[in-house]
Amino acid sequence: MTGTRQRTRSTERFRYSTAPAGAGPVPEARTARAWSRQRWAAVIAAVLLAGFITWCILSVFEQPADPDTALPAQGALTLGVFAVAIWLWIFSPVSDTYVALGAALVLVLMGVLPEAELFASLGEDTIWLLLAAFVIAAGITATGLATRAAAYIVAGARTPRQLVHLVAGVLVATAFAVPSTSGRAALAIPVFVALAKALGDRPRVVLALSLVFPSVILLSAVGSYLGAGAHLITSQILQASGFSGFSFASWLLYGLPLAFVSSHLAAELILWMFTGHQDRKARLAVSLEQLQQNSPVPLTGPLSVAQSRAALLVAAVVVLWCTEPLHQLHPAIVALLGALLVTSPGFGSVPLAKALKAVPWAMLIFMAATLTLGTALANTGAAGWLANSALAPVKHLGQAAGWVFAVLVIVISAAAHLVIQSRSARSAVLIPLVISLAPGLGVNAVAIAFASTAAAGFCHTLTSSAKPVNLFSDIEDVPIYTPAHLLRLSAVLGPLMVLLVVVFAFWVWPAMGLPLML
Repeated sequence: MTGTRQRTRSTERFRYSTAPAGAGPVPEARTARAWSRQRWAAVIAAVLLAGFITWCILSVFEQPADPDTALPAQGALTLGVFAVAIWLWIFSPVSDTYVALGAALVLVLMGVLPEAELFASLGEDTIWLLLAAFVIAAGITATGLATRAAAYIVAGARTPRQLVHLVAGVLVATAFAVPSTSGRAALAIPVFVALAKALGDRPRVVLALSLVFPSVILLSAVGSYLGAGAHLITSQILQASGFSGFSFASWLLYGLPLAFVSSHLAAELILWMFTGHQDRKARLAVSLEQLQQNSPVPLTGPLSVAQSRAALLVAAVVVLWCTEPLHQLHPAIVALLGALLVTSPGFGSVPLAKALKAVPWAMLIFMAATLTLGTALANTGAAGWLANSALAPVKHLGQAAGWVFAVLVIVISAAAHLVIQSRSARSAVLIPLVISLAPGLGVNAVAIAFASTAAAGFCHTLTSSAKPVNLFSDIEDVPIYTPAHLLRLSAVLGPLMVLLVVVFAFWVWPAMGLPLML
């Protein structure tokens, strides 16, 4: 998951080739122009923000024909605080967690939210579920099992096409073992480096692999309920608004087919865009012994006791999550049992204290704070008022309004990473508004919330758009991608992902029991 992050705009790495005089502006000039555009964008957004807050304040004193559509004073305060938080998420170097927690505290201090609601958000079952899942992931990582399994599978490839699709399949599977896109990227980097060294005479294949790894990590996250913090935020906001949320099994049912198709589609697209016919035709012969030369993790020999236990544990936990209706054990309880086993003195592979240090606490606090903000939007009437105001211009479209709305939500969700880099923050912003608008247009709020969250998995355009993209752009001594490669890929992959989510939302998921239209 992208989760929370410190801004990387000012430190984003750009690679420039040596160019003759007059070929274009020097990097310093480009950077200055970029900063100038960013400042102007921030100023324009601040003016729009001031106008929006003024509109909310004036709306409090209006007397609408229908009293139920009036904006309460607390709703106006919530919208104002929420709008300021969005501006800070987009333009401020302050971390997302700091902004979200500050916004929640402001609402408490202004009397919009009771203190108990803010504190209770940290005790939500989803927070405990994610916390325990990170502990389990720390135990699996400590054994080296994931790296070894990935290397064993990709070593069987005999052509570049087989290699990229085997890589895609392995990375899809890791979404069920590691509940973080950045964590999965960190696990995958040693495998990529070993492959890159073994394929040193095939630079274009290595370049393609450097794009396949982060792209599939991001797109495959939708296959698992724990694949990104945004998934849990979406489910919790739905429940807080009176709709049904998602379980691990239901998310798996709808998300895994999309994860599988989108991941292999991206792998094939990258192969065609960044390798030539001869590159794809030439045979490969990558052995475990070659990979071992550049891997710090033992890749050969029998599995260690710790690795065997970790494999059994993760299989048991995933099976119990998927069969919740049969045994009625809450997923968080299952995760906590797994966390205790993986850190137990006799059975486990990592001490509990060390595993807890690997938990991204800032992300968990961010989730709790954004859940509080989403609850405030729903409970104060702010989201409902905003939905009614936004519905007015599109009501004349009749039955087509719902279809147009659904497509717009998918497009906006896919493009939102250009302004809000955190996937969790995008869900915190979009989902409360989307589920408030949906019923008035005859759209299933649960289905469109899922589609919005799925579309948000596309965040490949810039190296600062997602942590996996940033991590893989910073590997030395390997022919990896540049920002130009990302832009070229995104120009094709972005529209394809939007089209794919539209197809799933309008036809595939309804056939599976999740209708888009009411």
